[in-house]
Amino acid sequence: MPRALGQIDTRKSEAIVSAAFSVLSERGLSAPLEEVARRANVSKQTVYNHYGSKTQLIRTLIERRRDEITAPLARPGALDDPMGALTAYASAMIRSTLTEPYGELMRMAVTGVEDSPELVDILYDTGFMGVRQKLARYLESLNALGVIRADDPVQAAEMFAGLAVGGLQIRRMIGRDLGRDTASEPARAATCARLFLKAFAP
Repeated sequence: MPRALGQIDTRKSEAIVSAAFSVLSERGLSAPLEEVARRANVSKQTVYNHYGSKTQLIRTLIERRRDEITAPLARPGALDDPMGALTAYASAMIRSTLTEPYGELMRMAVTGVEDSPELVDILYDTGFMGVRQKLARYLESLNALGVIRADDPVQAAEMFAGLAVGGLQIRRMIGRDLGRDTASEPARAATCARLFLKAFAP
């Protein structure tokens, strides 16, 4: 069945997103949209039709990463099972740090500071801080319920992130072997949640 006028082709959208992750991972934030279009097997105009601009395409990638990582915090019953929710959240953070293409986003932010400051702002504000803010709001809700005591939920969210991925980010960015980190991901995530809840117990 032909698409209605203005209807978005989901398959092309997904192909563009996948290609963009690959190209940006390899060539950084300055990578041309022509290469994204070539790998997605679409025209450059199709990329513009779907996303409007390179900036908006990158924003879409970052929003997708943010939403995938924070999904456990929004699931039904997440406030009733903080250990389960925080373990799942930590697992998502660890996996995103260790695996392609999401693990490249932090590296791109570091290497693109001078050449692409606008795109780095998106990486930081929408991605890095977007993830932290969603966790902070979840922690604020736990605090209101008396499950934890966190006078500064944003700072508590930063501490949680440090527990989950602090050392991993450095090893990922400088190309160290991550096999041991990958194997220990489930135990690391559970330990992170347990230690955090103990530290912030009311």
